[in-house]
Amino acid sequence: MKRHRLLPLLLILLFHFAASAQQTTLQVALAGMNHDHVHTILSRWKKGDVKILGIAEPDQQLIQRLQKRYQLPDNIFYKDVPTMLSHVKPDAVLAFNAISDHLAVVEACAPKGIPVMVEKPLATTVKDANRIAALAAQYHIPVLTNYETTWYNSNQQVFELVGQQEIGPIRKMIVHDGHEGPKEIGCSADFLKWLTDPVKNGAGALMDFGCYGANLMTWLMNGKAPRAVMAVTHQIKPDVYPKVDDDATILLEYPDATGIIEASWNWPYSIKDLEVFGKTGYLHALNPDHLQGRKKDSSYPITIKPAQYRDNLTYLEAVLKGGFKPGNDLSSLENNLIVVRILEAARKSAKEGKRIFL
Repeated sequence: MKRHRLLPLLLILLFHFAASAQQTTLQVALAGMNHDHVHTILSRWKKGDVKILGIAEPDQQLIQRLQKRYQLPDNIFYKDVPTMLSHVKPDAVLAFNAISDHLAVVEACAPKGIPVMVEKPLATTVKDANRIAALAAQYHIPVLTNYETTWYNSNQQVFELVGQQEIGPIRKMIVHDGHEGPKEIGCSADFLKWLTDPVKNGAGALMDFGCYGANLMTWLMNGKAPRAVMAVTHQIKPDVYPKVDDDATILLEYPDATGIIEASWNWPYSIKDLEVFGKTGYLHALNPDHLQGRKKDSSYPITIKPAQYRDNLTYLEAVLKGGFKPGNDLSSLENNLIVVRILEAARKSAKEGKRIFL
């Protein structure tokens, strides 16, 4: 009887151990809080999934608002990244600020040997991206880029099936990304201020959502850049977004394939999907956990299996503490240098109305 009574207790302990093992042991610091994606990491901190050693943020009203919401202690706030890093030594710095400020974060972290993970995209210009890469090489630090779509089980399975030649060589890729508009869906004023700035964000929907497609397509093409880029942008709501585009279509030209990126702040609903047409079949990742296939006239659902990493923190821990090598994956510097090249070419193409060769 005693053995039977012990069994439920052992099961509870094993379950608790498994749940605890899913938590990271990372100690991070944050560069900025004016990117609304910061709520993800602050929520994880509140749950005890990650430890935040410091936050560099100069905006006092923003600090007070988020400090109250998440019960953040006073002693972790600093006026800027260099000051923060003179007091704390995190495993990595996570950047939640304007895209144009990513370079300054890497410039502060690299000489101290501190890895960096930024929110997508890596940079607003090729010049900044190349400088980031040079610093990463000089000081031997990983610089990674976080995209929501990286952690979609469906996307990871598409990549696996393409690698297994499930649909033959890729002939066409289509990515739809966006929503009704950042103001329309209720993004914070702090976020909107730089997201709709042509310098701080680099463009509007072209940068905000075009980067997803460029990232996925570079991955699916095994790290190869397209040979040419064409783009068309629109300003459908100039009264709402007077300084930037709110709709972009980007065409990527590969030797034997075409990529079409449809990025917009004018969708009737939020969308992030991926379509891949091969020589012999078709795959459609409708959302994070739904994947469909088709061969000729026969469509079929594909059972989704969990990806190796469920989010950016488990991935980051694997890179920093588990010896995982990013290679040319979705978060890698190599991939994201090409993404920035594509986005800069797309801006130029839309402005000049011509095909831009890479």
